[in-house]
Amino acid sequence: MLTVRLTPKASRDEIEGIAELADGTAVLKARVRAIPEAGKANAALTKLLAKALGLSESRIDLRSGATGRTKILELTGDPQDLATRLTALTAKL
Repeated sequence: MLTVRLTPKASRDEIEGIAELADGTAVLKARVRAIPEAGKANAALTKLLAKALGLSESRIDLRSGATGRTKILELTGDPQDLATRLTALTAKL
């Protein structure tokens, strides 16, 4: 599971870095140009993460937070491979 803090209606699509919520939860911060209407921002987030991690969009599933800014996503695949991809992504930030 991956927790993401999403900002819609941004000037560009990007992964900003890692942050900590008030409750201490570590999140990946992302922003997308899409508006938060009819699932457009969630779809843009899935597309952004798929590209950044080198995964197909079908391997990323929104588990909770469809209408909120904090999303919990499930990434399917080999756990070691996913961990390596996430580590490489966050090292670039």
